[in-house]
Amino acid sequence: MLGFYHLIVGFILINLCLINNCFAANPLNLGAHIRTADPSGHVWQDGRMYIYTSHDQECQLDFWMKDWHVFSSIDLVNWTAHGAIFSVDELTWADNYAWAPDAAYKNGKYYLVFPAGTGHKDRVNPKNSTKWMGIGIAESNSPTGPFVDKIGAPLWRHPYANDPSLFIDDDGQAYLYFHAKDQDYNVIKMADDMRSTQGHFIKMDMGGHEPKMEGPWVFKRGQYYYYTMPENNRELAYYMATSPSGPWQYKGVFMAQEHKSNNHHSIVEYKGQWILFYHRWLATPESACKARKRQRHSAAEYLHFNADGTIKPVKRTLNGVDDFSNLSKNK
Repeated sequence: MLGFYHLIVGFILINLCLINNCFAANPLNLGAHIRTADPSGHVWQDGRMYIYTSHDQECQLDFWMKDWHVFSSIDLVNWTAHGAIFSVDELTWADNYAWAPDAAYKNGKYYLVFPAGTGHKDRVNPKNSTKWMGIGIAESNSPTGPFVDKIGAPLWRHPYANDPSLFIDDDGQAYLYFHAKDQDYNVIKMADDMRSTQGHFIKMDMGGHEPKMEGPWVFKRGQYYYYTMPENNRELAYYMATSPSGPWQYKGVFMAQEHKSNNHHSIVEYKGQWILFYHRWLATPESACKARKRQRHSAAEYLHFNADGTIKPVKRTLNGVDDFSNLSKNK
């Protein structure tokens, strides 16, 4: 009878643990009381994985967001929080909308490229909206900051733009991709000093497939460039090309939508494994914001490729990349 009692207690404890994600690596353990989204993954010279994220404040109003955070890890399970590395309070040209950032390393400096804005979006009467967003760039001598806005202005004011993705090609040329009003599927080159753009916006050839999108992310693997994005702001889809500006060939969706909510992601290779970082909208019972059923949390999955370079479908999991240390040792 005592053995049966222990069995029942053990079963209850295991289920309680599963409910509370005791064995899960997703979402990432970035801290007990911080909500993060839009994780941008990068591996720098020190061999650590860094993710740069936006920061959802508790019960924030309509994505009114104020700062950006960075976290680093060597095993993708245990993360060091480096805190807020930049804030809209440090800008003279914007005071709100600290949305999805990206980062790059060039010229011995680390660069944080970020969207920020002003005004208010009137969702009931859009004609009354005053919201504007632009893309800025800040510099630092360290991947964890402090970052400084050296130009004191956005890279441009028109078109309205956000969700920057900064890709540096093998020859050192930096390309800036973004989501913009009436100018999606554009790219612009960065000047060598990374403080201004070079030339005009380039409208890319997407092979005739240009759905609604946000949050582009571009990376290179072998001979191919990949333009990935949340298609219809929900499912993750991608194109392939042999040039960073196309022409691109659409390849389809590799991660389905969840809860009819937006997604935002990055893809990076680390110690021989390709990793997809993204955010999930999850029930957060401990949140003080009782009106909001789900909140955003950063997560990660392995990404695999077929022999022809196409991306295999990815499913969301509770375990995520919790066995990364074992896999990377076997490489």
